[in-house]
Amino acid sequence: MIDNENFEIGMTAVYPAHGVADVVGLETKQVGGQALRFYHLQVRGSGLKIIVPIDKAGENGMRPLAGPDEIDKMFEILRDRDVPMDRQTWNRRYRNFMEKIRTGSLHEVAEVYRDLSLLRSQKTLSHGEREMLRTARDLLVGELAVARETSESEVAEELDSMFKN
Repeated sequence: MIDNENFEIGMTAVYPAHGVADVVGLETKQVGGQALRFYHLQVRGSGLKIIVPIDKAGENGMRPLAGPDEIDKMFEILRDRDVPMDRQTWNRRYRNFMEKIRTGSLHEVAEVYRDLSLLRSQKTLSHGEREMLRTARDLLVGELAVARETSESEVAEELDSMFKN
């Protein structure tokens, strides 16, 4: 596992709720009389630029791309259909799913994708839930495509086929 202070320019990272990003710069700034170091990230796809304090990167959920073992565990999570159906109101469920997406954990994002995909097969999702499902799917597709060095369309097809009715 890469220590969060060891990302270098040119490396790829995952940043919570934004997905795969390239480390495009390192910078030291004087803030309140202290020298603080920052990563400059550029999110793939959107081009969004994010500046992350190096000493807070791990706390913020910045992490290396998932390796083969983590990807295998993610697919186990997606295949697990023996999950209790959520009886919460849609807005409470939405908040819980948002918290999972904000962690940046591949496995928590996979749980959101699985749970919403299963729920969608039973009822119509609210607009917010549909957006959350799309977000979770996009985050998984983006990371898996880069980690496996394959196309996003191949990964999307693989994920979608797991929840076809």
